Amino acid sequence: MRLRKVKGAKEAIDASSLVVHDAIAKKGHWQEVFGNQNPIHIEIGMGKGRFITDMATLHPEINYIGIEMYSSVLLRAVQKMDRLAEEEKAPKNLRFLCVDARKLGEIFALDEIDKIYLNFSDP
Repeated sequence: MRLRKVKGAKEAIDASSLVVHDAIAKKGHWQEVFGNQNPIHIEIGMGKGRFITDMATLHPEINYIGIEMYSSVLLRAVQKMDRLAEEEKAPKNLRFLCVDARKLGEIFALDEIDKIYLNFSDP
């Protein structure tokens, strides 16, 4: 995927309630973010979010976290969710992180994640 700097991407992500901004503070407490005890699945390098949005829609009994390190790419997923919310079709079991996947050990406690999807991440 060719990356382009999108003006205002960082600010839009910072303002989004779909993006968890204090991820390290949530370590061991991710169930509280979703308000339930459902399993948590993450997608590393989610890009524009099509896969994880579809999964969250199909499986409301699972909580999903999409991880993307590039704000200009994550912005597209946030915008997609905003459009779905306007149509009252946005899944409630999906959150996003704008972080480098190398920090996952600082963000999630042992056994906190039930499944990891690694589809087309950037090496």
